[in-house]
Amino acid sequence: MKLLFDQNLSPKLVDMLSGLFPNSAHVMSVGLDAVDDRIVWEYAKNNGFCIVSKDSDFGDWGQVFGHPPALVWIRTGNASTQAIASKIEAQNEKINRLGDSEEPWVIVIL
Repeated sequence: MKLLFDQNLSPKLVDMLSGLFPNSAHVMSVGLDAVDDRIVWEYAKNNGFCIVSKDSDFGDWGQVFGHPPALVWIRTGNASTQAIASKIEAQNEKINRLGDSEEPWVIVIL
Protein backbone atom coordinates (compact mmCIF):
# COMPACT_ATOMS: atom_id res chain seq x y z
CA MET A 1 0.00 0.00 0.00
CA LYS A 2 1.36 3.40 -0.87
CA LEU A 3 0.35 6.32 1.30
CA LEU A 4 -0.41 9.92 0.36
CA PHE A 5 0.21 12.18 3.35
CA ASP A 6 -2.00 15.25 3.57
CA GLN A 7 -0.67 18.77 4.12
CA ASN A 8 -1.51 18.62 7.84
CA LEU A 9 1.17 15.96 8.34
CA SER A 10 4.93 16.25 8.06
CA PRO A 11 6.60 15.39 4.73
CA LYS A 12 9.23 13.58 6.84
CA LEU A 13 6.74 10.73 7.30
CA VAL A 14 7.37 9.58 3.72
CA ASP A 15 11.02 8.77 4.44
CA MET A 16 10.35 7.57 7.99
CA LEU A 17 7.87 4.95 6.73
CA SER A 18 9.40 4.12 3.34
CA GLY A 19 10.45 0.64 4.45
CA LEU A 20 6.86 -0.35 5.22
CA PHE A 21 5.10 1.77 2.61
CA PRO A 22 7.31 2.17 -0.47
CA ASN A 23 6.32 4.63 -3.20
CA SER A 24 4.43 6.81 -0.74
CA ALA A 25 4.30 10.58 -1.21
CA HIS A 26 3.36 13.82 0.49
CA VAL A 27 0.89 16.16 -1.22
CA MET A 28 3.65 18.77 -1.39
CA SER A 29 5.91 16.46 -3.44
CA VAL A 30 3.19 15.88 -6.05
CA GLY A 31 2.11 19.52 -6.27
CA LEU A 32 -1.14 19.19 -4.33
CA ASP A 33 -0.33 21.09 -1.15
CA ALA A 34 -2.39 24.16 -2.11
CA VAL A 35 -5.40 22.51 -3.74
CA ASP A 36 -8.87 21.63 -2.52
CA ASP A 37 -9.14 18.33 -0.64
CA ARG A 38 -11.48 16.99 -3.34
CA ILE A 39 -8.58 17.15 -5.81
CA VAL A 40 -6.37 15.26 -3.34
CA TRP A 41 -9.14 12.64 -3.06
CA GLU A 42 -9.32 12.22 -6.84
CA TYR A 43 -5.52 12.06 -7.19
CA ALA A 44 -5.32 9.33 -4.55
CA LYS A 45 -8.16 7.42 -6.17
CA ASN A 46 -6.67 7.64 -9.68
CA ASN A 47 -3.13 6.76 -8.58
CA GLY A 48 -3.71 3.95 -6.09
CA PHE A 49 -2.87 5.84 -2.90
CA CYS A 50 -4.31 5.51 0.58
CA ILE A 51 -4.82 8.99 2.07
CA VAL A 52 -3.33 9.70 5.50
CA SER A 53 -4.81 12.81 7.07
CA LYS A 54 -6.02 14.52 10.21
CA ASP A 55 -8.88 16.02 8.19
CA SER A 56 -12.39 14.66 8.81
CA ASP A 57 -13.54 15.65 5.30
CA PHE A 58 -11.98 12.55 3.77
CA GLY A 59 -13.97 10.28 6.08
CA ASP A 60 -17.16 12.13 5.19
CA TRP A 61 -16.46 11.77 1.47
CA GLY A 62 -15.83 8.07 1.87
CA GLN A 63 -19.32 7.71 3.29
CA VAL A 64 -20.81 9.58 0.32
CA PHE A 65 -18.62 8.49 -2.59
CA GLY A 66 -17.36 5.11 -1.35
CA HIS A 67 -13.83 3.96 -1.91
CA PRO A 68 -11.15 3.88 -3.22
CA PRO A 69 -9.22 5.62 -1.92
CA ALA A 70 -8.71 4.06 1.47
CA LEU A 71 -8.08 6.35 4.43
CA VAL A 72 -5.94 6.41 7.55
CA TRP A 73 -7.52 9.08 9.73
CA ILE A 74 -5.09 10.40 12.35
CA ARG A 75 -6.96 11.54 15.47
CA THR A 76 -4.02 11.93 17.84
CA GLY A 77 -4.31 15.67 18.42
CA ASN A 78 -0.96 17.34 18.86
CA ALA A 79 1.67 14.64 18.51
CA SER A 80 5.23 14.57 17.28
CA THR A 81 6.03 13.28 13.82
CA GLN A 82 7.86 10.34 15.44
CA ALA A 83 4.79 9.49 17.55
CA ILE A 84 2.57 9.54 14.47
CA ALA A 85 5.06 7.38 12.54
CA SER A 86 5.12 4.88 15.41
CA LYS A 87 1.31 4.68 15.48
CA ILE A 88 1.19 4.12 11.72
CA GLU A 89 3.91 1.45 11.97
CA ALA A 90 1.87 -0.33 14.66
CA GLN A 91 -1.07 -0.52 12.23
CA ASN A 92 1.07 -1.64 9.28
CA GLU A 93 -0.72 -4.93 8.63
CA LYS A 94 -4.21 -3.42 8.86
CA ILE A 95 -3.24 -0.51 6.63
CA ASN A 96 -1.87 -2.86 3.97
CA ARG A 97 -5.22 -4.70 3.91
CA LEU A 98 -7.34 -1.54 3.62
CA GLY A 99 -9.84 -1.77 0.83
CA ASP A 100 -9.55 -5.52 0.31
CA SER A 101 -12.94 -6.98 -0.46
CA GLU A 102 -13.69 -8.11 3.09
CA GLU A 103 -11.70 -5.42 4.88
CA PRO A 104 -12.63 -1.90 5.96
CA TRP A 105 -11.62 1.10 3.87
CA VAL A 106 -10.73 3.34 6.82
CA ILE A 107 -8.60 3.05 9.94
CA VAL A 108 -8.82 5.62 12.71
CA ILE A 109 -5.62 6.06 14.72
CA LEU A 110 -6.16 7.58 18.15
